[in-house]
Amino acid sequence: MAQVTVRYWAAAKAAAGVAEEPYEADTLAQALDAVRAEHPGDLARVLLRCSFLIDGDPVGTRGHDTVRLTEGGTVEVLPPFAGG
Repeated sequence: MAQVTVRYWAAAKAAAGVAEEPYEADTLAQALDAVRAEHPGDLARVLLRCSFLIDGDPVGTRGHDTVRLTEGGTVEVLPPFAGG
């Protein structure tokens, strides 16, 4: 499994209580499952509304189980932001 850093922004950061943390996962789906297991409750609900960047690239509508993670990569968790 790849060692990745999950970074939380805005409401996700508040719900997680940390700005970032390491996880081991081969896909985005595995990483998010691990995040939900570690932070049940508020963060799990916030994740339902989030978009994600993998090493700076948007995931978009791709299935999370098809998005491969790389060793040392970064998953950015981006809740919806207010404003224009």
